[in-house]
Amino acid sequence: MDPTLHQKQGINHLKRVLSYAPMVAENGRAEVFLTQEDWFVVADTLFRMHTPRELLPPEIQEYRLTDENRVIELVTPELTIEVKMF
Repeated sequence: MDPTLHQKQGINHLKRVLSYAPMVAENGRAEVFLTQEDWFVVADTLFRMHTPRELLPPEIQEYRLTDENRVIELVTPELTIEVKMF
């Protein structure tokens, strides 16, 4: 499957989150903030568009919505990352 432009943007945002998170991590956790628009692109990519797992960055082991669907939690081998809107 070829990803749509929207999915490509979401995957790109996820890669940026993964590269930035280690710089702000403390005790195995990191908070990363995205604009509202970028957060929704990531949420669409993960939860609405049925993006195949093989298109997502391989570091992501698990992902879910938390805090009443306001936070995207990404689990990697090294970190748990909370992606929030600012």
